[in-house]
Amino acid sequence: MRPLDPRLLKHASAARWFLLVGAVLGLAQTLAIIAFAWLLSQSITLAVNGESFARLRGTIAALAGVVVVRAVIVWLLEVAANRGAAAVKSQLRSAVLDRLAERGPDWLAGQQDARVATVITSGLDALDNYFARYLPQLLLTAIATPILVLLMLWQDPASGITVIIVLPIIPVFMILIGQATQVVQRQQWDALQRLSTGFLDVVGGLATLKIFGRDRRQAARLTDLTDQYRGRTMKVLRVSFLSGFVLELAGSLSVALIAVSIGIRLVDGSLLLGVGLFVLLLAPEAFLPLRQVGAQFHAAADGLAAAEEVFAILEDDDVRPVATAPAGLPTLPTRAGVLRFDGVTVHRGEATPIDGFSQEFSAGQLSVISGPSGVGKSTLIGALQGFVPFDGALWLDGGLIAPGDSRTWLAWAGQCPGLFSGSVTTNVTLGSATVDDDLVATALTWAGAGDLDPTLHLGVNGAGLSGGQAQRVAAARAIYRCLALDTPVLVLDEPSSALDTDAEDALIRGLATLAAQGRIVIVVSHRPAFLTAADRVVQLKEVAHV
Repeated sequence: MRPLDPRLLKHASAARWFLLVGAVLGLAQTLAIIAFAWLLSQSITLAVNGESFARLRGTIAALAGVVVVRAVIVWLLEVAANRGAAAVKSQLRSAVLDRLAERGPDWLAGQQDARVATVITSGLDALDNYFARYLPQLLLTAIATPILVLLMLWQDPASGITVIIVLPIIPVFMILIGQATQVVQRQQWDALQRLSTGFLDVVGGLATLKIFGRDRRQAARLTDLTDQYRGRTMKVLRVSFLSGFVLELAGSLSVALIAVSIGIRLVDGSLLLGVGLFVLLLAPEAFLPLRQVGAQFHAAADGLAAAEEVFAILEDDDVRPVATAPAGLPTLPTRAGVLRFDGVTVHRGEATPIDGFSQEFSAGQLSVISGPSGVGKSTLIGALQGFVPFDGALWLDGGLIAPGDSRTWLAWAGQCPGLFSGSVTTNVTLGSATVDDDLVATALTWAGAGDLDPTLHLGVNGAGLSGGQAQRVAAARAIYRCLALDTPVLVLDEPSSALDTDAEDALIRGLATLAAQGRIVIVVSHRPAFLTAADRVVQLKEVAHV
């Protein structure tokens, strides 16, 4: 990643605001540095010349004022950096989450969950160092260093020429060190990703590992991954310390070269004391920002690596095709309470699990989509949600539904309950601005979970509930959304695979009640109870022609 990637300015407007504020504060800090060096050199010169304290009082007071002003500017720059980092992280996270929502679970299923989670959490948190340490020094390098070098060249051409000659040495070292740093930093980042993914896999399958007695082996694997990450981290630290030493050495020798030159000319009287002191005080300030850019690059490398992956997610050109009606299909007349699939075809690489699917689902009916596993039932629902690219057209009440359109008319529950830590009520009302306790109770009852206490607190992933109970809470969430937002379409994907007969019958009764209210209720299921209770059954074959 470049020192200042234009993509950062493109995707995070707060970065542009910070650059503007940082540039103003950097210029103010440069002027404060010049004023400090001038006043200090004048104070020393007057003292050496034997001037009285009364004569020095004004200069010393002005010097003290400049010190205070410089401290305030440094504080303001740090505040701006911290606020800028927080705003940029927030904007990038929002953009990534919006992008993930746009792509949907179909795309996310092909990614490593732990890798994506690491990037948008701890990865972006590392941008704090980029904004707080690296970027301010980069701004000072672009603003302060040229001004100070020109001022030195004006006051003492010999010292200015010396700075111009030796200054490029530091960027050369920075380039060489930066190449080595990027390699070891990328290795450390990859090691962290492997550790995160491995740990998540072990936690997810811990029960199975315990049953088959393989948990000890996985502990050894995690230990090995941890050792790899520790080794990569120590290698990064070694490179950081060595590079910092090299940059400090190069900067110190450059300042020493200027100091020796000034000292010799002060002795032979070819340079005035005031000018010599002024230039000598400016010399380290001219080198400091450039040295700090190299030193702080290591602190910002984690954030830069994470930002690269964020930009890869945001700028992927995988565009979902727009739904269009099949060629020659006349515009449908407006029909209230009808959801229509017209020639819907879904491609998965070279495979075509759904090919030319055309069906109508009417309000007031409990419709069941059935078929063998892997035939494409969930894929068809993904197309309805707009998460799976497809050819053909979807119509609701005679209006065309595009993949990018909002699905405010749809309530859905998938095969995975997707519960989180919190009360049953919190899980059921997910996404709702307000909580209606009566609707929560109704949704739970119609989902066959009327015996569950809405105030029951659940652990991570719904811990504390059985598989069947978790499934019913997920169904209640979709029913609550259907009732609260008055959505005309309700879709449930295998809602009773873990339910007993009584719970399944209660769920069927609740869904029949929703259908009787004039809603389009679609259930993906192969359970005999649903097939028997359905008003309409759509059977999918190996290729979904119906």
